[in-house]
Amino acid sequence: MIIRPHLHWFRMLLAWRGSVLPQLLPRLLLIFFISIIALAAHDHLLPVNLNLNTTAPFSLVGIALAVFLGFRNNASYDRWWEARKLWGQLLNESRSLMRQVLTLPSRDLAKEDVAEFAAILGALPHALRHQLRKTDPRDDLAARLPGALFDHVMASRYKPATLMLCLGEWVQRAARADALDPITVLAFDRNLNGLSDVIGGCERIASTPLPFAYSVMIHRTVYFFCASLPFGLVDSIGIFTPVFAVFVAYTFMAHEAIASQLEEPFGTDDNDLALNTMSVMIEDALRDLRGEPALPPPQPLGDSYQLD
Repeated sequence: MIIRPHLHWFRMLLAWRGSVLPQLLPRLLLIFFISIIALAAHDHLLPVNLNLNTTAPFSLVGIALAVFLGFRNNASYDRWWEARKLWGQLLNESRSLMRQVLTLPSRDLAKEDVAEFAAILGALPHALRHQLRKTDPRDDLAARLPGALFDHVMASRYKPATLMLCLGEWVQRAARADALDPITVLAFDRNLNGLSDVIGGCERIASTPLPFAYSVMIHRTVYFFCASLPFGLVDSIGIFTPVFAVFVAYTFMAHEAIASQLEEPFGTDDNDLALNTMSVMIEDALRDLRGEPALPPPQPLGDSYQLD
């Protein structure tokens, strides 16, 4: 995820990292060459004559395409923003559970029991991150969980759900030892249900992309429109056709590329959520409640403003 300070208006024009321009350059070059071909055909330098000089069809298609791209961008941003809210809820629920462990028991718990609960809770965001990104959680979980619990979690298919089960079993053991009264157990259960809602919400977003037919229809329309646009502009603006055709193509293609990135908010593209950084932040928040030293902040990747 790209996190940059507010740039001066002129530096914003030249911003490269974090924009979708690098991945669009080959496509924009293709539109530029098509524009050159349109100019050559218009000036009768080639033995072809494509009479697309009326702008009415391009205006109608362009307006409709802009509306459809707006809907797709809104749908993709809704997914991105909902994912961010779910991870914010994960932080809130984790803090609440840690506070409850430290303040609500009717008698002092053993330090080993508190440490076990904190370890499971701190490992949960890492396990969820790896499940959403389909990566191997072995190293992160091995560094946070005791051996027997680590083996139990690694043997399961849905590791965040297994960690949730372990948290529930911890509460059950504490209740049987008379460290938690029934009302306190209900308070724990509400926050555990909140964590379950977070996990389920993230799984829903990750497993349900936007309908493919909708995406491919917009994709085809964008590229057909951008490829034919130079032939509709060449009669009215002549030699400036490549400039305006490339600029319009950049506008439409960039909107589609941004929507494609935001559609999958748990990925590793420049504009996806910084799940690794948020996982460390949640774990560090739990350590802070216990009075433990802070974790080293995640280092930016390659430059001073990209977090993974």
